[in-house]
Amino acid sequence: MDDRDITILKAIADLGTGSPEALQEETGIPVSTIHYRLNNLRDDGVITNDLYDIDPDSIGLDVTVVLEVLTSYDGGYEDVADEISAVEGVTQTFFTMGETDFVVVARLPGSDDVERLISDFEALDPVDRTNSTFVIDRHKDAQRALESYSLDSLATALADE
Repeated sequence: MDDRDITILKAIADLGTGSPEALQEETGIPVSTIHYRLNNLRDDGVITNDLYDIDPDSIGLDVTVVLEVLTSYDGGYEDVADEISAVEGVTQTFFTMGETDFVVVARLPGSDDVERLISDFEALDPVDRTNSTFVIDRHKDAQRALESYSLDSLATALADE
């Protein structure tokens, strides 16, 4: 990746679109160059999809719960992670070090669904217990990691020398 690729990726994160025309307007990079680079970034696995992001709050998934999941299992953690990730409402699953085995984020349509979520976790054989935190307000909930960096920081850290 070079500075132009990083500039395009940062613009995608900031604008919330991969539209070549919008990216050209934001970056000043010609549309033909943007098309070429987007194709290369897809081929390299950097860009993984063309999905439109949806604001979960706007469609009624406005309850966020963060759970610490403590488990007992033999073998690798991947199968347990798959079981946890399959629980309806789970949007993020992280395998962690320390006392907690997994940290999970769930987006739910209402507070009544929290009880169902906990019950679903308790029904999983490897799950010993959960510790749930009900999110009152999301101060920052970035969907794209690049949003939290300046272009200069990204270029310094990621651009090929």
